[in-house]
Amino acid sequence: MVEVYRDIFGNEIKVGDEFDPTSDVVLYNGDTLELLRQIPDSLAELVVTSPPYNIGKPYEKKISLNDYLQQQEKVIEEAIRITKPEGSICWQVGNYVENGRIIPLDILLFPIFDKYGLKLRNRIVWHFGHGLHARKRFSGRYEVILWFTKTDNYIFNLDAVRVPQKYPNKKYYKGPKKGLLSGHPLGKNPSDVWEIPNVKSNHPEKTIHPAQFPVELVERLILALTNKGGWVVDPFIGVGTTAIAALLHNRKAAGADIVKEYIDIAKERIKLLLEGKLKIRPMGKPIYTPTRNRDNDRESNTLFDLYVKEESHAESI
Repeated sequence: MVEVYRDIFGNEIKVGDEFDPTSDVVLYNGDTLELLRQIPDSLAELVVTSPPYNIGKPYEKKISLNDYLQQQEKVIEEAIRITKPEGSICWQVGNYVENGRIIPLDILLFPIFDKYGLKLRNRIVWHFGHGLHARKRFSGRYEVILWFTKTDNYIFNLDAVRVPQKYPNKKYYKGPKKGLLSGHPLGKNPSDVWEIPNVKSNHPEKTIHPAQFPVELVERLILALTNKGGWVVDPFIGVGTTAIAALLHNRKAAGADIVKEYIDIAKERIKLLLEGKLKIRPMGKPIYTPTRNRDNDRESNTLFDLYVKEESHAESI
């Protein structure tokens, strides 16, 4: 079935529940392999996802690590098949936790991608400020995006994702360019460490999904690694964040989730987006930093002040 939505300009947006190349978005309620097998070879410019971490979230059943990796390999194999030669695959993962020890999933998954001949371009570190507080180890505040390409001839639009220069007025002090600005006029390369707030309780994008990633994280990958009109596929699409990022930038999107409620939320979020009502943290918005209390050059006068600042930080992202 295909539903037809309209954006604020009256343009039709087709949202289907089975793969159809004429749709703008495909949201499949079921096993991801069932959707991926509907997709033709070499269709997607980008496959990007955050798969289950096998840590017992409500949408997953915890299984042995070997079984988990075998399941992941089946999905990865299909992801490679549907990706264009000039396309990319981005796998965003954290850690598998067992009896208090952590096992980085990117380290376990890398050999699978390597076996199929993919080329790792970056191991992007996504750093965020909030999370569970550990008592017997340092609190985890990052996850990893493995960015692979199929070939050496791949889409990479750096200018689309440049960020402001740290010293925008810096100039060459000698040589033939003396006095000219030394930085790129469009900004600098964002590097392989990205500081983007994660989706916690006070984040404007928060839904019921327990492991939702922010739109901005996917936006940067879509802008850099795809062109307008290209397909973006998310094998574990959850509440539709990847589809929202794709639509924001005139791309098409397809994804699957076994939880019908998540697919329903994804459709509702897309409707709100097209109506101009969806709350999204703007791409590139600076992370809020509390101002210093100048009284005696202290950060705060009381523990209550510190608590209020922390709450304000959470509410501002």
